[in-house]
Amino acid sequence: MAHDHNQVHDHDHDHDHHYGDGDHHHHHPHGHHHDWHSQEYVSGWITRDLERQDDRQPIIERLIAAIPFPRDSAIAVLDVGGGSGVLTDAVLKAFPRAQVTLQDFSQPMLDSACERFAAHAGQVRYVLSDLRDLSWAQSASGPFDLAVSGIAIHNLHDLAVIAGCYEAVHGLLKSGGCFLDYDHFDRAGGVSLHQHSLRVAGFSRVELIWHEHPTAILKATV
Repeated sequence: MAHDHNQVHDHDHDHDHHYGDGDHHHHHPHGHHHDWHSQEYVSGWITRDLERQDDRQPIIERLIAAIPFPRDSAIAVLDVGGGSGVLTDAVLKAFPRAQVTLQDFSQPMLDSACERFAAHAGQVRYVLSDLRDLSWAQSASGPFDLAVSGIAIHNLHDLAVIAGCYEAVHGLLKSGGCFLDYDHFDRAGGVSLHQHSLRVAGFSRVELIWHEHPTAILKATV
């Protein structure tokens, strides 16, 4: 019995470690303060985020695999809440002719992305805006073939604000375009609620590509 107990304990520990430490900042939205406008804070956050990259890489690969365009097409892409450019990087590797607009509300994050994509100077543009302010969509301009987002939109917390963000993304996409959203949906009402919200926002089809609590990838097609 003792042996079994240890096995269970170890399993629980791994589970806690994966979600507890790996995404600590998402667990305590009110208790854990982010200073996204401090260069020092953002540098530390990016360093910690890179440590999670091994866990996330297979998920990012699933998202990339679900993009419904030929790999050589010059697609216009919007990365919503793109931060230092983890998803933008994956998109550019898979779609070398893509033009990406990376949106974020942290200037230090965008500065970091700008350094990261120095070699892609003509392919990536940066938009500093707040998703809570509906004018963000105008500054992003568009239209886009594809929108992507990675572990970002749930940070808005308010489901009405999130729904408004989905509507804005829908409005920025071309007919036949799609939105691939990788997020912690189960920390903000659950996957089915977000699928419904995306349909209400005007997307004709919303598919669940992958789901492992609390995270999923949703593919919403215009």
